[in-house]
Amino acid sequence: MNLSSASAPAKRRLPPLSSIPFFLIHVGAVVGVYMLGFSWSGLALAVALYFSRMFFVTGVYHRYFSHRSYKTSRWFQAVLSFLGSMSTQKGAMWWAARHRHHHKYSDTPQDIHSPRQQGFWHSHVGWILGNELTEDDIRAVKDLSKYPELLWLDRNYFVGPIVLVTILGLLGGTHAMVWGFLVSTVALWHGTFTINSLAHVIGKRRFETPDDSKNHLLLAIITMGEGWHNNHHHYQSSERQGFYWWEIDMSHYILTVLSWVGLVWDLRAPPQSVLDEGLRAGPRKSADEMMELVPQGGLEMT
Repeated sequence: MNLSSASAPAKRRLPPLSSIPFFLIHVGAVVGVYMLGFSWSGLALAVALYFSRMFFVTGVYHRYFSHRSYKTSRWFQAVLSFLGSMSTQKGAMWWAARHRHHHKYSDTPQDIHSPRQQGFWHSHVGWILGNELTEDDIRAVKDLSKYPELLWLDRNYFVGPIVLVTILGLLGGTHAMVWGFLVSTVALWHGTFTINSLAHVIGKRRFETPDDSKNHLLLAIITMGEGWHNNHHHYQSSERQGFYWWEIDMSHYILTVLSWVGLVWDLRAPPQSVLDEGLRAGPRKSADEMMELVPQGGLEMT
């Protein structure tokens, strides 16, 4: 896939081989829970690993590798990349390349996961089942590709999930692997993917942007702050995506704590002018909601 292409991305069929693990994990989660039966301890493990790995998607893959919205050391950058790979969403460079492409062409025919352009299925799931990094992808993340350790981790993104499954198996056997990896991973995938699909369909728009991005509290809760998607599209370089104190953003809180101990620093915040603009505008109604305000007979001119 050529990231610099001005033509719309083709609606490709699912790669038959590379898609198999994705669907097997879904089947394994359902069959595993059916065979083992419901377990409160298993559910607690799944929830714990869901939110811990969600942070490495949102706070690391997204806010650091894709947008460089804060700084860290080279050694901790490598650690974050490895931990991010445990989310089972490929490597940091692959993820960042696709996400930067999305922002460049958001909700236009060139966007790789726009519900407006490719429909819900592709925007939610289909995009991640694509090919590996190409030369064009590498150019899109040349600030990352200069680090050989990131290149290695990206090529070997399967190492993280294997390490996680092995640890779970050693500590808790089949029960831990089913709940801690299979169930948690399926939930993590679909929680993450709601931002590509639902966050461009439901919610309120605080800022006028050329795309369909919206803010939604529930999506912000299940994705640790990513649901303030319209905020993010308006000012992408901010580490905070919940711009105001009442906008819950768990990833921001965790990164703030990491900054207190010196592991990360220079967390970017939206300037006061952006915050003032958002307060003046307030939540904007969607196009569908605006149409509901129009009388059935149309507007009368007086």
